[in-house]
Parts: sequence; C-alpha cells; structure tokens
Amino acid sequence: MIENNYAASLNEIRSDIESLRGNSLLYQQKNFSARVEALDFIDFHIIGHIDALMPQISQPDELPLLRQDADKIKTELEHIDNQLFEELRAAIQSDAYKKKGFRSLVEDFTDLNLLPNGEEEIGYDNLDVFMNGLLPDRALPVPVQTLEAEMVYYQKTPARLVFEMVEQIRFSGEDVFFDIGSGLGQVAMLVNLLAGVKAIGIEFEPAFCSYASEVAAALNLPDVDFVNTDAREADYTNGTVFFMYTPFKGNMLLNVLDRLKQESTLRNITVITYGPCTPEVTLQGWLIPTGSIDGSIYKVAVFTSREPDSETMDARPGTVV
Repeated sequence: MIENNYAASLNEIRSDIESLRGNSLLYQQKNFSARVEALDFIDFHIIGHIDALMPQISQPDELPLLRQDADKIKTELEHIDNQLFEELRAAIQSDAYKKKGFRSLVEDFTDLNLLPNGEEEIGYDNLDVFMNGLLPDRALPVPVQTLEAEMVYYQKTPARLVFEMVEQIRFSGEDVFFDIGSGLGQVAMLVNLLAGVKAIGIEFEPAFCSYASEVAAALNLPDVDFVNTDAREADYTNGTVFFMYTPFKGNMLLNVLDRLKQESTLRNITVITYGPCTPEVTLQGWLIPTGSIDGSIYKVAVFTSREPDSETMDARPGTVV
C-alpha cells in the first residue's frame, strides 16, 4: 500500500512539474499574478509534498531530483519578477512612470478591480505582493518605542484600499496628504505616486519612520516626507486630506480629531478613515460624510469639514468624485 501511494505521489509531482515547465505564459514578464500563484503552488504543493515524503521513504531515489527541478523553476520565475521590479523602480526613480501614470503601470501586471463598497473587508492579495516586490528590499525594522495603551499595534494598510481611496478623492496639485500613523510608509508613497500630491506620514515609532524615509529616498520621491512624532503634537499646517487606518482609539483618537477640527477652522479639509475608528469619526459634528455611513467599518469612509470662515480659508482640499 505504501509503495502504491508513493508511486502515485511521484506521478503527481512529475505531472505538476511538467505542467509548470510547459506553461510558457509564466515566463512572460506581464503575467505577474500567474507567477504569484505558481510560486505558491511550488512552495506549498510540490516542495511541501516532497519534503513530507522524504522522511517516509528509506531510499527516496527520485525525490531529490524532483526537488531540484522544482527549485530550478522557482528560481527562474523569481528572476523574472526581480528583473521586472528593477525596471519599474528605475522608471519611478527617473520619473519615466509619469508619462503613463502609476496606476496604468501597475495595471499592466496585476488586477486592480476594486471591491464593491462594504461587501467584505479589503484584505491582502496579489496587489500587496506586487507592492512588496516593488519597494526597495530592506530588512524590516524592529520597533524600539513602547506603545501607549490607546495606540493600536501596526498593521500594514492593504494596497487595494489605497487605490480605492485615490479613486474616490479628486486630488488637486495644491493638496497636502497626511497619513496619521504611517507605519512603514506605503500609504504616503502610493498616494504620491498615484495622485502626484505632497504626502506626509506621521509616525510614533522611530524605527518605522527611518525605514519609510530610506525607502522614499531610494525611490527618489522628494514630495514624500515622514515625521517621527506623536500625532497629538504633529504640525498639520497646510494639510488638506487626512487618512487614518485606526492608528489609535479612545481619548487619543478624540485628541487627534480635535487637532484636525482646529485645522478645519482655517480651511476645508477631508478626513478618510478605515476600520474601527470610523464610527467615532462619524459622531463628529464638524465633519459631514460624503456618502451613506451604514455602520460598516470595512469600507473607506470619506468626510469633509463644515465650511470655515471664508476669510480664514487658505487652501483647497481634495474633493470627492
């Protein structure tokens, strides 16, 4: 019985490897998403299957050779992705991407169809894999700052959420975007690449802030800055569009909202939220939701401030499409 099962497993592994080797589409640079699926299949289905079989067989014979074949295909596919990302980073660094637009550039390689509002939580997918590969390769930083009780542990914003947010907001060249609780900086960098506006990240953790600044510098994004400070004490001068992916809660959230309220007395501002902070923001009388707020925390919520005194208005915010 064991021999029969082993023979069947060998046949399955051989067939899977041959199927991958014969799929010429995987070797075309444009088919990034197909390679993501193929690489996952190699790791979990083929290599995982081989590694599970090895200890069970006294003389595995062909298994090491099949493992080498799988590793070879994996290396070839990863090399194609590495070349792709090197070319795209060079296009960003030289501003060549602006001729086509960053969104169109990304759309050539992965699906940008957005989820219908509120149907389900926006999670991580192949677009995030693409962005992880696109950003310069650096070791992830280790946090050194102790979080206060009302600060929320860092969670990376799904890239698809940022694309959806930029779709909803009509940015102007005068806008200044703030990501409050910017973490590793992806949101600010993506907004700058997609909308062409100045973007500033406010981040409490110095290691995250340094990492984000290094990545932005490596991509040659001069209009992206990161400031290591407490969001309650940050300088929001000239800010017109503010984003929060629930970086904190309770009184700290209320204190930051009060800071933004003060800014709204000087100019119109837009506040964008996602996650558990949205219900609290909905209660702010100085903010007006631009669409229906149905209680779902799993959709991008956009608010605009009530008209400030016209004599003190000094900037034009992004407006909703």
